[in-house]
Amino acid sequence: MKKVSFTEMKYGTKEDYLLLSELEKPYLTLTADRIISELQRQGEDTLSGYQITRLEHALQAGTRAYRDGADLDWIVSALLHDIGDGLAPQNHDRFSAEVIRPYVREEVTWVIEHHGIFQMIYYAHHYGWEPDAREKFRDNIYFKSCEDFCERWDQASFDPDYPSESIEFFEPMIREVFNRKAYDPQYIQSGVVKGLPKVTE
Repeated sequence: MKKVSFTEMKYGTKEDYLLLSELEKPYLTLTADRIISELQRQGEDTLSGYQITRLEHALQAGTRAYRDGADLDWIVSALLHDIGDGLAPQNHDRFSAEVIRPYVREEVTWVIEHHGIFQMIYYAHHYGWEPDAREKFRDNIYFKSCEDFCERWDQASFDPDYPSESIEFFEPMIREVFNRKAYDPQYIQSGVVKGLPKVTE
């Protein structure tokens, strides 16, 4: 395989960087495969003390979004909202947001980036922490979307008896999202608030 001429980036030539750009293309096309592999790996990780694995939690959240009639951005992001747990357990929400940021609308990325602090309302008081820490974001246009995401799809998805869909069910959706052109304005949709779909009783 051809290789660049430099050992320090500042000495790279145009030809070097054109070569790297070309070699990167097949790697980028395999992003969805790496995401799916990471989800599968989470099936081996028991959430210590919980009744389900990380994968089961992801599948439950994604399934709830799907069954609520959510759009593709919400479904895939609900599925991947904790994808950063393995490598960034102390800031998994921000890590997970960076994984999806180039491919979904800003509203959804913001929700994934902030869901950790929003989830604290359910448990922080047991540790003597501030359960209402999310209130500092009250004026953000995406606040309600994050509040609803946590209530309906995240905090409720720890049930060992919930009949979730499989990874294989979600695989075409994952591939569709990660095959989008990165940072395309038609997908990023800055400042657009769609919220979660209404649920009829």
